[in-house]
Amino acid sequence: MARKRCISVIGASSATDKEYNAAVEVGREIAKRGAVLICGGLGGVMEAAAKGASEAGGLTVGILPESDTSRMNPYIDIPIVTGMGYARNVLVAYSGDGLIAVGGKLGTLSEIAYGLMQFKPVVGIDTWGLDLNSRDLDRPGPVAAKDAREAVAKVFEALESS
Repeated sequence: MARKRCISVIGASSATDKEYNAAVEVGREIAKRGAVLICGGLGGVMEAAAKGASEAGGLTVGILPESDTSRMNPYIDIPIVTGMGYARNVLVAYSGDGLIAVGGKLGTLSEIAYGLMQFKPVVGIDTWGLDLNSRDLDRPGPVAAKDAREAVAKVFEALESS
């Protein structure tokens, strides 16, 4: 039996209504494809994505910055407590086969960079605009998507072609 795909959804712990709704749809689309959703386990985009996946019958993993589950959102099936603070962003990025960023602040930017350093496909919805075409990189940069369906489709297309 093949291992399930894992997709990390990254974004800020506070989200606009537009970001929240997009993240819910991203979570749903990931679950519909039978993949496991990984996130930072807290609120905002992380909660919204986990909610969407949970409502669609998917499995959710939250990699938490604290040493306990007291701030974990209610849609996390498997909590992983780290006590690492923002350093847990490495684990969130490395644990997914691909990453989808929705909005985001500096923590999201770090996760995008960690994902790219591991040659993982990174797709973003209204997130950091990174012009990596002018850089001499030996890997593809992040790809923009207009909505949740396109973002999930692009990350899976990238995974299937690699």
